[in-house]
Amino acid sequence: MMHFADSLTFSGRKVVAAWAALPFPALSGSSLPDTLSAHQQDVPWKLLSSWREQKVSCCFAQSVVLRGICKERPTSCPGQPRSPLHSCESPEQVLQQYFHTQFPGAFSTAHVLQQPCDTRPPFPQFFSPLLTRQGFLLDKAQGFSSAGVESIPVLAALQSSPVLHSLLSGLCQDLRAPNVRRWSSFFTAGVEKDDFQEALEELKTLSQCYQTGFGADGSEDEADSD
Repeated sequence: MMHFADSLTFSGRKVVAAWAALPFPALSGSSLPDTLSAHQQDVPWKLLSSWREQKVSCCFAQSVVLRGICKERPTSCPGQPRSPLHSCESPEQVLQQYFHTQFPGAFSTAHVLQQPCDTRPPFPQFFSPLLTRQGFLLDKAQGFSSAGVESIPVLAALQSSPVLHSLLSGLCQDLRAPNVRRWSSFFTAGVEKDDFQEALEELKTLSQCYQTGFGADGSEDEADSD
């Protein structure tokens, strides 16, 4: 995983964030272009970190894997205007076209696997009754228990993006907040104070590698340096 993350980082960056859509929000009977066309304002996957919710506005590089979207599905819903996504010849091309629109200039790789994620027991049965047995969305609740969901389509992504600036700088501030000099056990365990301060500075420098400009992020750094 470390070598895979290295392939998505450059310019001093070392960290990638994990994102996922579990399940991928596809309506029953819809195609991949239909689903992605409905998410032009915001991507349909969420940050897995415990950090506060962040919208993805841009990224530097990403690798995305989509499972369980059947290639034989219809190319568009009746009455829905065709989009550039509907003109693509393969699911991989659909994803690449979507990434090109959402994240222009970013390095993106896409892989599509037809086999869905198996969710039969002992997989936790926490699904909404708005899912079919194959994990696709319905307009209204189905007649059987959500425990009957046998598989789901899933999208997972590793992404190097400016979101990591907020996450890493927030972590740095949280570590600076406590007065570690009061915790004698912290340093008797083998941590040197100078090494700790050096690690904090390295973390702050790493967070700055994910900045894309000035403004709110810059004010955070100024406050941190004070």
